[in-house]
Amino acid sequence: MNVYSTLQIGDYHINHCEDDLLIKRIGSEKIVCAVMDGCSTAMDSHFASTLTGKILRKIIVEMGYKALYEKDNQQNLDEELKDIVKGLFEELKFVKNHLMLDEKELLTTLILLVYDITADEGLVLAVGDGVVCINGNITEFDRNNKPDYLAYHLHENFEDWYSAQSQKIFFDGMNDVSIATDGISSFLKIKKTDSDEKINFTEYLMIDHQNSDTEEMLNRKLKQLEHQYGVKPTDDLAIIRMMK
Repeated sequence: MNVYSTLQIGDYHINHCEDDLLIKRIGSEKIVCAVMDGCSTAMDSHFASTLTGKILRKIIVEMGYKALYEKDNQQNLDEELKDIVKGLFEELKFVKNHLMLDEKELLTTLILLVYDITADEGLVLAVGDGVVCINGNITEFDRNNKPDYLAYHLHENFEDWYSAQSQKIFFDGMNDVSIATDGISSFLKIKKTDSDEKINFTEYLMIDHQNSDTEEMLNRKLKQLEHQYGVKPTDDLAIIRMMK
């Protein structure tokens, strides 16, 4: 299995990339991927997405140690995903109170993927906007640029909030799976080139196999889009793609 990723600041952004991504394993059998997109109209949006990534990394490392010492107590994917999100929920609530943060300092979307290599099964949860591609089938989660951020719900009961989450995708038989922030839908022409060919940017980045022989596949694709087609993402962009 090959895992590719790219993180790029949008052409309309100047100071910070407000997206972040994470790729981490739980033991040798499970891999967790996440992409986050900080809210541009909030406060210190790069902080919110980066903080979320750091907290997720901590949670997954701890789960890896737990799995090592509790091999007879294996969880299914839904339980594993729920534990990760619950840990994030509680850690964000603690950090918010401990640092006296405003809600607007914690606004970030989250697409979280847990894949069991041995069982060849995976589960994706999207909290807010973003794009998921499962074996060539693209699903876009879009709330008209008004995502329902996790930070809006930190005062609520976690069990109630989690049970209401509907943006979930289960899959098995993984061949080619991608998750991306909504920056993948923000490509615009930024310079004139010799090519007038029309191209579907989402399909090119999430389905097309060109350059899959190099770990820099996604970065090469972005360079090709810029230099051959004259287009770049105007919003920040984070993509993770897994291929067999």
